[in-house]
Amino acid sequence: MTIRLLPFALLALALAGCKQPAAEVPAAAAEPPAATAPAEAAAGVVEKTADMPLLRVKTVDGKDFDLAGQRGKWVVVNFWATWCGPCLQEMPELSALHAMRGNIEVVGLAYEDIEPDEMGAFLEKHPVAYPIAILDPYNPPADFATPRGLPMTYLIAPDGKVARQFLGPVDAQKIEQAIAEAGGKVA
Repeated sequence: MTIRLLPFALLALALAGCKQPAAEVPAAAAEPPAATAPAEAAAGVVEKTADMPLLRVKTVDGKDFDLAGQRGKWVVVNFWATWCGPCLQEMPELSALHAMRGNIEVVGLAYEDIEPDEMGAFLEKHPVAYPIAILDPYNPPADFATPRGLPMTYLIAPDGKVARQFLGPVDAQKIEQAIAEAGGKVA
């Protein structure tokens, strides 16, 4: 019974975190876990993000997105939801960043229970230049920590390692500053 309620508790936490101000999470928080408890693994809960996460998803436009295939570029992995106000506010700026910067890719991971046709209708009203994938909140990506709130954004360096993690809305300036601090260049 407890395992069944855990996803709902996580969703409630995500709702509560949706209105939190942006907070940078230290890079040390992105270290891979030593071990995952069996109950947590069974419930789909991941405590920490892998140092070099893998992510393969099917986007709503039917294409495959593979994080490993983006090596050589900075990648912004953005967990969000259609019901999250701060998530919606950051979408236009993330879209512009994706469209204007040749060395930065953005991927949106819709962390909610929504049908593809509903997402399609949403994206017609809120178009973005970057790919969107719908995640199963009961089975999130194994290499990324289960979001504590939304939006949750990871900046992945060209070598595939997590460079920075943000809880709360981000903008292009924060992402470009994080790239510069990591020794990268914004092109």
